Amino acid sequence: MLIYTAAIIVGFALLVWGADRFVVGAAATAHNLGVSSLLIGLTVVGFGTSAPEILVSMNAAISGNPKLAIGNAIGSNIANIALILGITALVQPLRVRSQTLNRELPVLLAVTMLTLLPFLDQNLSRPEGFALLGGLGLMMYWLVRVELESNVGDPMTAELEAEIRSDMSTPGAVGMLTIGLIILLASSKLLVWAAIQVASELGISDLVIGLTIVAVGTSLPELAASISAALKNEHDLAIGNVIGSNMYNLLAVLGVAGSIAPTDFERAVLTRDFLVLIGLTIALFAMAYNVSGEGNIKRSEGAALLIAYASYMAFIIAGTV
Repeated sequence: MLIYTAAIIVGFALLVWGADRFVVGAAATAHNLGVSSLLIGLTVVGFGTSAPEILVSMNAAISGNPKLAIGNAIGSNIANIALILGITALVQPLRVRSQTLNRELPVLLAVTMLTLLPFLDQNLSRPEGFALLGGLGLMMYWLVRVELESNVGDPMTAELEAEIRSDMSTPGAVGMLTIGLIILLASSKLLVWAAIQVASELGISDLVIGLTIVAVGTSLPELAASISAALKNEHDLAIGNVIGSNMYNLLAVLGVAGSIAPTDFERAVLTRDFLVLIGLTIALFAMAYNVSGEGNIKRSEGAALLIAYASYMAFIIAGTV
């Protein structure tokens, strides 16, 4: 057990480092190719922060453990809202000023509700996996349209411009992207192997491991990015990281898992986990979306999100003992 625990810790550390190198390299490469900062933030950065979940789930599906992939996707989204935004709001209350985010929030809510449909029969099939990937393509197209229609003075544009490396040569950026991707591939494989072994040793399901340990670990890049952005007063970017990651997790992570290894799963995914995710997404929408002005997530709301996450974790753990 000690070896597997050490492997999980090493896997998480490499996953966070690799994700950071991948995002920095990919964003700098896109910037050098003339892609706008807002489009980089909506697509490249959003995909990059979800890369750990995507690769972990892909490796889990290939290894014959698709339930771990499902748990990772849903658990990561729950952690992104309740744990990451909860901690971030405690560190620095968040204001939503970006009209781009005001357009993204309803789409996240719609994606979350629509993703529920393939799960109603307690089976994620290959056609449903491909349908989710098709939805990912439509979302990417929509994000490009959002960038084209966005106001030049959108606050998130300035925040992204401050974060994207503009002093890196294209060969250096591509090299960093490549190194990050290699580390992501290796660490995700190590993490999946160790997580499966721990689940076997403890006698708990792959789904529970995915919802808890793996979900928190693969969400660490979003935690680091959101806290860093909040401390720099880049509030829209802090929330945007979570919104983008959650949309990619639902469409890309679940799409990849279903396409590679269709699977049945227990009813608790519907009656417990997806209901919690929908509730938290509605709560995020209520806190951050404001038609008439700025939305905000106060410290008290951040504390409430953390209490909700702790209660959810306690409920899952209590059900395994």
